[in-house]
Amino acid sequence: MSTKNGLLGAGTIVLSAMLIGVSPWGISTARADGPNDSQISADVHKALGNKRFQNVTASVHDGNVALSGTVNVYAEKEDADRRVHHVKKVKAVENGIEIAGVSVADEALRNKLAKELSYDRVGYGTTAFNAINIGVQNGVVTLGGMVYGPTDKGSALGLVGNTPGVKDIVDNLEIAPVSPMDDGLRRQLAQVIYGTPQLQRYAMDPAKPIRIIVVNGHVTLAGVVDSKMDHDVAGIQANTVPGVFSVVNNLQIAGPRPER
Repeated sequence: MSTKNGLLGAGTIVLSAMLIGVSPWGISTARADGPNDSQISADVHKALGNKRFQNVTASVHDGNVALSGTVNVYAEKEDADRRVHHVKKVKAVENGIEIAGVSVADEALRNKLAKELSYDRVGYGTTAFNAINIGVQNGVVTLGGMVYGPTDKGSALGLVGNTPGVKDIVDNLEIAPVSPMDDGLRRQLAQVIYGTPQLQRYAMDPAKPIRIIVVNGHVTLAGVVDSKMDHDVAGIQANTVPGVFSVVNNLQIAGPRPER
C-alpha cells in the first residue's frame, strides 16, 4: 500500500547549491536552487512540522521530493507521504522512510492483528459481513478478503498501520458492491442463521460470528464453527433464504479442544 507513484530511482536526485533548513522538530529539508524548489522545500518543511517526523529528511530537486529517515509505525510513513503529496507544485514523492519501531515475530504479529481486527467496528452492525484474511512475512502484512464498505476497509487499514511491528501493508481487500438487494439478503441470512437455536451461540461474541459475505445474490460463509453439524446447519439455513442464488460454505471446523 505504500505510495510509489512517480518514484525516482536511487541516485537520480542530484542536488546543487544545496541549502539546509532544520525545523523545530529536527526535520531537515535539502533543496536545489531551482525556480520552485526553494518554496517547495519551505512548504514541505512546514507540512512535516510534527514531532512524529523528527527523524525524517526531505530532499527536493526540480519539484521531486525524496523522503528518508525513520518513523515509529507504518501509518506515520504514509501520513508523511500524503502530507508531501499535498504540497503545491510537488511533482512526485520517493518515500524511502523506514519503520524503526519494535520488531515483532510474524506469528505473534498475525495473532495480534487477527484479534484486534475481529473486534474492529463492533457495534456498527457490519462485523458479521466482513471476512478479512491476514498474512505476515518479515513484518509485511497482506490483507485479503472482502468487507462490507469503504469505512470498514479504511478502519482495518488504519488499525494495521498503527500497530507496532508492521513494516509495510499489501492491500488486497475488496469492497462488496453497493446493492440494496444484497443488503436485504444480509439481514435475512443473519436472521435465519443466528435465529437457529443450534447456532445462536455464535452471535454471543461479536468478534467470532459466522461471517456472511453477499455479492450480487451469491453467498459465502466464512469463520470457524465447533462441529461439522454446525457447519452443515449454517449452509442449509443460508440456502433457505429466497433470492439467494448460491451458497459457498467455507466455514472451518475447529480442532478438538484440549482436555482439562
